[in-house]
Amino acid sequence: MKKVLAVLVVLTLAASMLMAAGTAEKKGIVDKIKASGKLVLGTEATYPPYEFLDLSTNFQGCDIWLAQQIAKELGVKLEIVDMSFAGIIPAVQSGQVDIGIAAFTITSERAQVIDFTEPYEGSDQLLIVKTGNKDLYSTNQSLAGKSVGAQVGTIQSQLILDALPDSKLFELEKYPALALEVQNGNIAGLVVDEAVGEALVANSNGALEVSSYVFDQEIANFTKAGVIAKGNEDLLALVNSVIKKVVEDGSYQKAYDEAVALASKLGL
Repeated sequence: MKKVLAVLVVLTLAASMLMAAGTAEKKGIVDKIKASGKLVLGTEATYPPYEFLDLSTNFQGCDIWLAQQIAKELGVKLEIVDMSFAGIIPAVQSGQVDIGIAAFTITSERAQVIDFTEPYEGSDQLLIVKTGNKDLYSTNQSLAGKSVGAQVGTIQSQLILDALPDSKLFELEKYPALALEVQNGNIAGLVVDEAVGEALVANSNGALEVSSYVFDQEIANFTKAGVIAKGNEDLLALVNSVIKKVVEDGSYQKAYDEAVALASKLGL
């Protein structure tokens, strides 16, 4: 009888341990973030007005503001990890960061490996060229055989391949370096989001201008969204609720306009 009771006790303890383990496994990332007291954001802070550093090396930009609203909703602090753009999605996948917000364009390829949040902003694409070349590089024919720049790992690289198949894709890690290549005449131009392109032109001391080239809106009007690891539905739902609110009440647009003004003031 004692042996039977002992076996029952062992089985009961084992069942309790399994139930506890199952409960732990079911604990969502939102609970883990709240327990840690911080939301870890992955971004690439050289892309004003979305994300950039001010003169005191503080993070600024409308994407940073959005991340702050998400952290506020979670009741935690925001911790920002500045990294290469191409490294953000792998960091999200591995759990190094909780979310990536860096003006990510929604694509079917990216959606295979991460989950996109609801979109929060859309942007046309511009071809930025050296001043004096506005009309010189305004057609596919004029750009045939020419090098056109984009940031590594961005949708602009794919856009160049799709929209300008006879040109040569030229990639660098940072947009300021790409702008310098254009100014020096080493590449015909660079492709970039409208707000970023206009900022590059405004702060180039007259060295850059927007080309007359017009991209087909069916393939070049990109919507921006955050990226979250697959399986984190609780965080995705919370982030989507924040995005819905700030888009509908106009506060994201206000943050965007303020970021454009600040970047311009700083000469970025």
